Amino acid sequence: MAVRIIDTADVAENAQIGEGSSIWHLAQVREDAVLGENCIVGRGAYVGSGVVMGDNCKLQNYALVYEPARLGHGVFVGPAVVFTNDHYPRSISPDGTLKRGDDWEHVGVTVHDGASIGARAVCVAPVTIGAWALIAAGSVVVKDVPAYALVAGNPARRLRWVGEAGVPLEDAGDGEWRCPQSGRRYRQDGETLTPLG
Repeated sequence: MAVRIIDTADVAENAQIGEGSSIWHLAQVREDAVLGENCIVGRGAYVGSGVVMGDNCKLQNYALVYEPARLGHGVFVGPAVVFTNDHYPRSISPDGTLKRGDDWEHVGVTVHDGASIGARAVCVAPVTIGAWALIAAGSVVVKDVPAYALVAGNPARRLRWVGEAGVPLEDAGDGEWRCPQSGRRYRQDGETLTPLG
C-alpha cells in the first residue's frame, strides 16, 4: 500500500513513514520521526522530532505529540490531545537569553499497545500509559496509568477496568472481571489487571 501525504502537510525528508499510512492537511511530521504501517495523522496534528509510533496508530485532528513520545501498536490519540515534554518549561534562561533545544531535558509520554486517549486530554510527561488503558476525554494525566485502567478527571484517577474491546468490565467475583462483549476474563491483584487464559 502506498503512503498518502496530502500536499499541505509538512513532512521532514528524513521522517520514516510506514506503508499504508496517511498524513492529512496541515499536519506536521518532524525530523527523525518514525511512523509504522497504516498510521493516520489527522488534520493539523503534530508529530515531534524523533517520535516513534507503532503500526495502526491514529492521531486525530490537532493532536500534539511532542518528542520524545513513544507509541506502541494500535494506539488512538483523540482530537486536540497534548503530550507535554518538559518538567519545568521556560522560554528564557535566568539571564534573559532565549532557551534553545539543548538547554533543557526532554521527558516523554510512553503509550503501550492498544491504549486510547480521549479528546482534549493532557498527558504531563513523564508518564506511561499501560496497554489497553482508556483515558477519558478532558482528563489530565500526571501519573502512570496501569494496563486496562479507565481513568478520568483532573488529576486522572482510575474509575473502572476495561478490556481490549474498550468497554467497562463486569465484576465476576473473587478478584475476577469479565468483558461483557468478548467474554474474556481478567484477574485483579491490587492495581494490576491480568488477562486469564
